[in-house]
Amino acid sequence: GQHELAPIFTTTNIATDHNQITMELMKSIADKHGLACLLHEKPFAGVNGSGKHNNWSIATDDGVNLLEPGETPFENAQFLTFLAAIIKAVDLYQDLLRVSVASAGNDHRLGANEAPPAIISIFLGDELTRILEALENGSDYHSQTRYPMEIGVTVLPHFPKDTTDRNRTSPFAFTGNKFEFRMTGSAFSIAEPNIVLNTIVAETLSLFSDRLERAENFRDELSRLIKETIHEHKRIIFNNNNYSDEWVIEAEQRGLLNLKTTVDALPALISSKNIALFTKHHVFRESELRSRYEISIENYCKTIHIEALTMIDIVRKEIIPASISYQKELFDLMAQKKSCGAYDCSLEEALAEQLVNLSVCLAKKLEGLESALIESKQISESAALARYYRDVVFNLLSEIRLIVDELETITAKKHWPLPTYADMLYSVH
Repeated sequence: GQHELAPIFTTTNIATDHNQITMELMKSIADKHGLACLLHEKPFAGVNGSGKHNNWSIATDDGVNLLEPGETPFENAQFLTFLAAIIKAVDLYQDLLRVSVASAGNDHRLGANEAPPAIISIFLGDELTRILEALENGSDYHSQTRYPMEIGVTVLPHFPKDTTDRNRTSPFAFTGNKFEFRMTGSAFSIAEPNIVLNTIVAETLSLFSDRLERAENFRDELSRLIKETIHEHKRIIFNNNNYSDEWVIEAEQRGLLNLKTTVDALPALISSKNIALFTKHHVFRESELRSRYEISIENYCKTIHIEALTMIDIVRKEIIPASISYQKELFDLMAQKKSCGAYDCSLEEALAEQLVNLSVCLAKKLEGLESALIESKQISESAALARYYRDVVFNLLSEIRLIVDELETITAKKHWPLPTYADMLYSVH
């Protein structure tokens, strides 16, 4: 079965610890009940994957939520300032947000029509987006009443939380008084996504602060700053279906990144822009970022390598023997029918032929996979090795999986050695 669990909202450091403890408890409690807690992002093809919704907001040390629109013009100006900073941060550092959730397991999930795509965008809801457009253009905002929008003067209209939380396809959605980052994988620590969010927003707030502190007229400068930010970074705002093929095309036209795999995303860790960001705010030294990059690359390669070895072991010891066993039963049956007279054996012959052809094809693909693993040992450069595992080894794994899936559909249940989807999904009550 698939289940959802929601820890209590708290500060980042404590929430991260709570999340790690929860993961450990889930595994140990499942084991006590004779079950297994699978934290893999996509344990079964064709079945919804597993992820975390990282609910993130900014509050003062005395508990004021800075992402709460508020009831006064001052509170609204404060909200719009922090909202603009977040919009700018997410647009400028799309690559870092993507790399914060990059793993071999999460590659199966992202963009798989039940999880956000690998393209970063922000969902604000139609009403809040229209408010920002009115601010940018200096035009009237049309709601139930029509009135001009002025920062620090106008009180924002109330927009119920349910009107800002309808788009479940968005990777980064505003949900009334917080943002929900939905790309984090189920096996992840939430530390890295929150490190990235906190750092990139700290950077844009620092830039805002430098500009506003020099302003002769604070309110006028704040108004210009928010308008400029909306104009320059509105491309990151998208309120429609993130699963659609049209969005992929539109995102490219907007100049947004589409880092489809971990291998595509990881170089962002050591780009000069991001090294400068983390060193400026004393989060990571350059050497630490390069170390994290190498460790992440190695982890990706080892994960795919272990999956390949596991695939070889299962196919050699379980799948091929099962197919041969069923073939023997069919050939024995045909021999018995023919010895008894002119009985029609066309059904058995067609099934046996299909089994033989698939088994031969499977054996050849398996040899190709074994050769690919041997070939991988000749590649010493880490990035090149990661690309090889993605482009060659992973594709071979996918091809072998398709053959095994087809064999499963035509092999008698008593011969099939592994639990089927039906066994796994419907045996737990």
